[in-house]
Amino acid sequence: MNISYHGHSVVRIQTNGKTILIDPFLRGNSATDLDAATVEADVIILTHGHGDHVGDTVEIAKRNNSLVIASAELADVLSWEGVRTHAMSIGGAYTFAFGKVKLTQAFHSSSYVNQKTKTIVYTGMPTGILFTAENKSIYHAGDTGLFYDMNVIGARQSIDVAFLPIGDNHTMGPEDAALAAEWLQAKQVVPIHYNTFPFIEQDPNKFVSLLPEGVGVALKPGEQISI
Repeated sequence: MNISYHGHSVVRIQTNGKTILIDPFLRGNSATDLDAATVEADVIILTHGHGDHVGDTVEIAKRNNSLVIASAELADVLSWEGVRTHAMSIGGAYTFAFGKVKLTQAFHSSSYVNQKTKTIVYTGMPTGILFTAENKSIYHAGDTGLFYDMNVIGARQSIDVAFLPIGDNHTMGPEDAALAAEWLQAKQVVPIHYNTFPFIEQDPNKFVSLLPEGVGVALKPGEQISI
């Protein structure tokens, strides 16, 4: 299984002959190396409805006929745009041909803002993602603050790679993310959701220094790890 990071919270997983994108925010993401007009995806998994996570989902999904997996309300909103969706809810899991997806809780918000009408559309609860394939498990925390049930996630699931936000302001900062890494007991931890905007500027290498040696991996956009 190959896993690559592409700036902000964008993660690509290649497994079982499929390409999976998590939170494909590409246009407007100065850190990404991917092009929304050409990127391929068989599956898109979304953590929540904010624009810097849903990003270019509709365009990518329509061009590739991608399956979009998201919380029930967000899946409904995207289905109205003509996207093929699979709705899930927190605590639920589903085994697809390419792997098993389970949504976990996340402490954040989730909505779509229509700038023209000045309205906000609620898009369900924010989530994290537990993805399992080839006997390996990946945890993408989405946008979240620290919460004690990360202990439960780590105790019940052996996590090979965890993607944790460190940007602060809207999510965990580095210190809270380091504690989350300890609770999750992940073999490797990759920082995400930082440096895209001025108010979430962080030093990923400083975060890595807070973790046990060999656990933290600060990936640059386009870099990958294999598990």
